[in-house]
Amino acid sequence: MMQYRNAKYHLGQIVRHRKHPFRGVIFDVDPVFSNTDEWYEAIPEDSRPAKEQPYYHLLAENAQSYYVAYVSEQNLVEDMSGEPVDHPDIPEMFGPLENGQYPLHFQLN
Repeated sequence: MMQYRNAKYHLGQIVRHRKHPFRGVIFDVDPVFSNTDEWYEAIPEDSRPAKEQPYYHLLAENAQSYYVAYVSEQNLVEDMSGEPVDHPDIPEMFGPLENGQYPLHFQLN
């Protein structure tokens, strides 16, 4: 039986990767790993995160580019910088940055 746990982070929250130099805005959360086996197995085994934890979809940025990232909860920390994320897709999903977070632009069902 699969165990679910509550996600630590929420939609619109800015987070950064614990080990790699990127940060992003959460736009979706999977309660457990929900990507392909190929994607998972491409991660070096000694740093491969457990599948049984929340995984976050981020509108991410680093010094070179913007992209969508898929990151395990164990590899994220809250971004306390207060700085906006400049990903070009943010305005499609979120309103302007407020108190270090992006409010959702649309209603959830």
